[in-house]
Amino acid sequence: MKRIAVLTSGGDCPGMNAAIRSVVRTALSKGIEVYGIEQGYKGLIEGEFRKLESKDVANIIQKGGTFLRSARSERFKTEEGQKEAVKNLEKYNIDGLVVIGGDGSLRGATVLCGKYGVNVIGIPGSIDNDIYGTDMSIGVDTALNTIVRCIDSINDTASSHDRTFLIEVMGRNCGYLALMSAIAGGAEAVLIPEVPFNIEKIIEKIKKRYEEGKTRSIVIVAEGVGSAYDFGKVFGMIGGFETRITVLGHLQRGGSPTVFDRTLATRMGTFAVETLLDGTGCGKMVALQKTKMELVELNDVLNKKKELDPKLLEIAEILSN
Repeated sequence: MKRIAVLTSGGDCPGMNAAIRSVVRTALSKGIEVYGIEQGYKGLIEGEFRKLESKDVANIIQKGGTFLRSARSERFKTEEGQKEAVKNLEKYNIDGLVVIGGDGSLRGATVLCGKYGVNVIGIPGSIDNDIYGTDMSIGVDTALNTIVRCIDSINDTASSHDRTFLIEVMGRNCGYLALMSAIAGGAEAVLIPEVPFNIEKIIEKIKKRYEEGKTRSIVIVAEGVGSAYDFGKVFGMIGGFETRITVLGHLQRGGSPTVFDRTLATRMGTFAVETLLDGTGCGKMVALQKTKMELVELNDVLNKKKELDPKLLEIAEILSN
């Protein structure tokens, strides 16, 4: 390979810049030219390519988001769009492509590899930590730290006013953020898509806490189970006690990446380039498994479901009493 490209797609997350930086500087150290593709698959179709040098990725490791920017692309889902994307890769003589993103981004990488023979490797970037095959994705640790800081702040005012707070966090299909932030933030209950729950039992549990003299309760709600506002109405009608709602929303996506996310992204970026160049990484995704960098087939990533650790569910239940 003489020339590779890198893009970020889908939802942004802290650490993407660190991964891009690592890809660029690792490739340059091996005499490989690097092109950045702006706005993900949209830019791939529209030919938004620019050559990247070492100076272009200076002073970005500490910044959230992605300096290459990201965008959704409905056009890429069509054969016409895909062919245009491949045409642009050929136009710029790109020998290999690094795709950084979540499920949708990796699905696009699989299409380029399986259908058109493009040498692609994926790097998991998703704050939900819902990507199969890797223990952690880029951005998860930063998002959790952001959520827990918010829980700590809300705890202070909740205790002062004897209130119950429902805090809604991201996680449409995966409750990892909600579960881990509930454990780390000392919440009394957590509602996640993976586990059935009885809202009346949760309300009774919170009532009992007040009867015991405890001055506040925190309930974490993953967006995948419903709106915290709707649950708040139920808490008011059945429980009869005062609740307040906080929806963290896109606050969770931003912020300077933690040390963990910076080092994870850097390791993944370097490993992606090295395995792409030696031919072992094509059609695969870089993954953190225990403490090591490994490769997982993209088809497995997309067709297998990541499960929550049942021990963590048990811990959350024990510590919430």
